[in-house]
Amino acid sequence: MAVGRITKALSGFYYVENEDGVFQCRGRGNFRKRKISPLVGDWVTFESSNHTDGYVLELADRKNELVRPPISNVEQAILVFSVTQPTFNPVLLDRFLVHVEANDVTPIICLSKIDLLSEIEEEAIAVYSHIYQTIGYEVVQTSVYIEETLEKLKPYLQNKVSVFSGQSGVGKSSLLNALKPGLNIETNEISKSLGRGKHTTRHVELISLNEGGYVADTPGFSSLDFEGIEAEDLSHYFPEMISRINDCKFRGCLHVNEPSCAVKKAYEEGIIAAHRYEHYLQFIDEISSQKRRY
Repeated sequence: MAVGRITKALSGFYYVENEDGVFQCRGRGNFRKRKISPLVGDWVTFESSNHTDGYVLELADRKNELVRPPISNVEQAILVFSVTQPTFNPVLLDRFLVHVEANDVTPIICLSKIDLLSEIEEEAIAVYSHIYQTIGYEVVQTSVYIEETLEKLKPYLQNKVSVFSGQSGVGKSSLLNALKPGLNIETNEISKSLGRGKHTTRHVELISLNEGGYVADTPGFSSLDFEGIEAEDLSHYFPEMISRINDCKFRGCLHVNEPSCAVKKAYEEGIIAAHRYEHYLQFIDEISSQKRRY
């Protein structure tokens, strides 16, 4: 028996990689009986007499498990958001940040297509970059046509398992192609009428990088719901709020209409960015609406 990591799952086969190469495996029949599905990113015990006829026997415990994309043991998420074409979308970025924080994954904000910025757009992006950096997030500005920006991104990928996620059409696949020439991941141009790209990624796969890490190019999402996230927990996924929760007068404060709320006070004083607090209120409403539907 051997140990390796699943780097690709396709058509019922699991491709397991270790120091001896990549092994094509099937899952044991009892996985289905136990309602267990091996995922890309899983560390597994497997047996194989050659590189094409193996069986995954056991799964190791997971650090985390993402539903969209279906992948496990992710260490960080590179959240790719274009500064233009399509227009920078801070509410969608905050949605992604909430989901990443909730899954104990470290987010890196990657602002793509900076070569297309107008002077006015550049000023607005600088403001947003400063806000997120002040919160404590790493922000990297990139363009596939400016090599020095790619060099700034590469250190974040070293010896890490990362997912590239973000809205369709922001250039995730183009970035990966630029980071590892020869990948030739399919890309599509932005639809002029819709202002967004078409989905081009068909399956989840961990791609080995020269920096010693792995990245997954994952499908773009136009929206993310908050299923599984409770209203009273939402502020835990806003770093600038969680540091003030203990100063609120009431335990379980939702930071909406409660008196003596430290979070709301910080917002009113301009310490918490207006758009972040407004998105928080929007997300609270969505979570409440979901609960009413069920």
